[in-house]
Order: sequence, then C-alpha cells, then structure tokens
Amino acid sequence: MSESLYEPWLRGVAFNSAAPSDVLIRLMQAAAGEAGLLMCTGRDLPDAAFDAALRHPDRRIRQALALNRHVDASRLAPLATDPSGLVRGRLARGLHDFPRWVRPLPDDILVTLLTAQDGGEDGKVTAADIVGELVSSRHIPESFYRSLPGREHPTLRRYAAYRWQSLNPAEREALLHDPHPEVRKAAQGSSWVLDAEAVEAKLPSMGPRNEVWVLSSCALSPAVIEKCFADGTMHHLVWNPHTPADAVTRLARHPEAEVRELIAARPDLEPDLVAELLEDPDENVRARVRLHPFPRTWAECWAIRLVIGHGPDCLLPITEPAPEPGPDWFAACAVSEEPVLRRVAANSSLLSADLVEALAQDDDEEVRVRLACRHPLAPPHLLLDVFVTRPDHRPHLLTLRGFPRSGLAHLIGHPDPEVRALAAADPALPVPPVDDPDESVCRAAAANPSLTPEALEALLANPRTAQGAAANPSLPASRMHALLDRCLNGASTAR
Repeated sequence: MSESLYEPWLRGVAFNSAAPSDVLIRLMQAAAGEAGLLMCTGRDLPDAAFDAALRHPDRRIRQALALNRHVDASRLAPLATDPSGLVRGRLARGLHDFPRWVRPLPDDILVTLLTAQDGGEDGKVTAADIVGELVSSRHIPESFYRSLPGREHPTLRRYAAYRWQSLNPAEREALLHDPHPEVRKAAQGSSWVLDAEAVEAKLPSMGPRNEVWVLSSCALSPAVIEKCFADGTMHHLVWNPHTPADAVTRLARHPEAEVRELIAARPDLEPDLVAELLEDPDENVRARVRLHPFPRTWAECWAIRLVIGHGPDCLLPITEPAPEPGPDWFAACAVSEEPVLRRVAANSSLLSADLVEALAQDDDEEVRVRLACRHPLAPPHLLLDVFVTRPDHRPHLLTLRGFPRSGLAHLIGHPDPEVRALAAADPALPVPPVDDPDESVCRAAAANPSLTPEALEALLANPRTAQGAAANPSLPASRMHALLDRCLNGASTAR
C-alpha cells in the first residue's frame, strides 16, 4: 500500500469511536503528526488516553487537549497550572473559531487563571496575557462575573471593579471601602463612568471607539447630550440607560423614523410618549412600540433586540441563560401572536416541553430554526429539517445530543453531498454508498458500522475511502495497531 494512505489511516484511527486507549496513546507520538493533535482536540477520549494526554511531555499535546470541548471541562483543571504558560493560554483562549454553544469554564479553573502570579516556566507569555485571552474568550459566564464582588481573593474583587456599571450600589460602596488597597484603587479608577461631570472631562481625550462606548453606556452631562444632538451622534444615546428623560423625549420626536423606532423599544418611556409613538406616522415605529406591552424591563428589551434584524441564519453565540427575563416571560412570548416574540421565546432553553412541541410546528420558519439550535428538547425531526434546509447551522446541529443518526435512508439521493454524507453514515442503511461521486460521502459511507471487517479491507486501500474505513468502529483493534505499525514504524505487518 502506498505511503499516501498513511495520513488518512492516521486521521481515521484517531477518530474511530471504538479505538481503545492503547491505540489512541500511540497517536500521541510525534510521528503521528497532525492526526494526534486533532484527536486530542476533536473527540472524547477514554480515561487512560485522556490521562496520557494530560501528562504528556510534549507541550503540543497538552495544548491540543486544552481546546477539547468533548470532555467534561472540570477534567481540564490541571492544565490551569500547567508548567507551560502556552498551555494555560490555550485553555484560557479556547478555539479560534468560536462554536455556537459557548461552554463556560468551571469556577475553579477561572479562579486559578485569574489569580496566577506568573505566566508559566517557559516565559513565553505573562499572567496578564493569559487573563486577556480568558476575558476575550467568552469562557467566563455572567454568573461568575456576578460573584466577583464577594470573592475572597482581592484580585477577583479588583476585576469586579472593572465592571462598575453592572454592580449594585451596595457592591460599589463595598469596593470603594475594600480592605485591600489595590481593590480600592480599581474602584476609584472605575467610578467615573457614573459621574457625568467626570465623563464630560474625559470624553475629548478618548478615541472614536471608546467614545461610542461612553455615549451608549455612561452617565452623561447636559453639555454632552447637547453635543450629541448637534453633531448627529444622538443615536448612541438611544440604548444608554442613563440618558435623561428630556433627551429621551427629544429622541422620541426626532425627525428620523429610524431613531424613533429604536427609542420606542426602551423600557422607561413615559405613558404620554408611548401614546404618541403608537400614533406615529411610520408603521415600523408603531410596530416596535406595540411589540411588547409596558411595563418593560431592560432585560426583556435586550432579549427582543437580539432577535430583531437577525434572520433564520443568525449565528450569534449561545450562552448560559441569564437570570432575567425569567421562564414565565418567555412562556408568555411563546404564545404571542407576534412572530418576533415567538422567535424570542425560541431563543430560550427555559421553555417547557409542551411549549417546545408547539413552537416546533410554528408557521414561522425562524421560530423553528431558533428552537432547533437552542433548546435541548427540540424534536429530532426538527433538527434534521433544519440541517437539510439551513447549511449554516449544520456544524452546530451535529454537536447536539438529540440529533438523529438513523432513519435517514430517504436522504441518500439528496442533491447536497453534505446531506448525503449524513445519510451515508446511517447504520441501518442496507448498502452504504461507498461509490458516491462525492468523496466526503464515500468517506462517511466507509465509516458506516454496518460494514464488516472483511469489506473494510478493500476500502482501506482506496484513497477515497481509506480515512472512513480506518474510522469504522467495526475495524478490529488489532487491525488498527497494524495500520499504526505501518504508519509510525514502517513495519510490514499492515498489508
């Protein structure tokens, strides 16, 4: 057999679900190249193989393991104190191409990374570099951020001060009088964001990006407000919770309909403004103010805002449910006559089984797509329908536990090869299509567990099917070892 088959064999065995630990551990040697690294990142590992990767002398193996989303994140805790800062940094950063579901790291790992005194013995990165990776990674859940003001370690309370606007008055006061000087210093340095005069003084020295953040989130003086109206940046004020009532009124009466439409979504509109906007000459403004009856909360408005303007192919990240809005509010949205509110409900994993069943049959496609991607109880038939009709969601759908893997024979003739490849892997398929014109379908068919070990031999020798055959769980472990002998040692035991 040609050496050109070595790479597909290695990759196939690396992702063979039936491969025992002793096979997988062999793939961690340098001779296995990328296959071993991809394996440590891209699949669940049996205990012995996981332990071998966790303690492997090659830093690259540990770095690859740090990116693994298929194992329980708590098992990665030793990597937070790895001798190599590059390994710690990889754990903090996670994958470059963010998956849809953002898996939070456990509290103990977060605490270890955030309070580390050094960046590892290899001196490649600093502790601050690793924290920067972590903060930008989305691995820190909001629940952890909310816990920071009460944490014992002063470094964590100092980080709490950097999120000044999210703290309640009692937390701010406690941090300003914290027993640790670094925490007090951080609190004093952050408190300006709620001081309108301090904001006005700082604004001229800020760059354009920071200026947008300030205008849309900080306390603003009358002079800053007037400047926004004068220079045409008043739209930044629309979603600022600190925008004063008189400015909100001016925005609600702005000549541009787009500004009035945005302001119509605020939760703090006075009743007279609500009545005025309900009679607005622009239908979009009227629809926006009708969308959800008052009283509203900021959390409800943000939940709606995450839906408006995004179509069924929206790929926004999926994070842990926020404490607000609660299940009752999402349940009310689920039975609303407004499609937008049903889409909002479909975004929530808090819906009951009966509401999920109802939304799975909703007339609005975006409702069904959002439900399939975000709710753990979404029915398998819906997951499959969305897979077939919405290619952008396929990588995420394939990670879901409820996604169907059998009963797919009706898709074997589908014009889309990605759909045919899914069907080709169905173990109930009578004859897997190993001769399909598309190589990805051939590879999936060759991995079908309905094939016998004898049938796999010819497929192992074919470049179009070699990887799939090596990944086939019907392949005996002894044959896997023989393939690795040939690839890694140049032995002649693989024929």
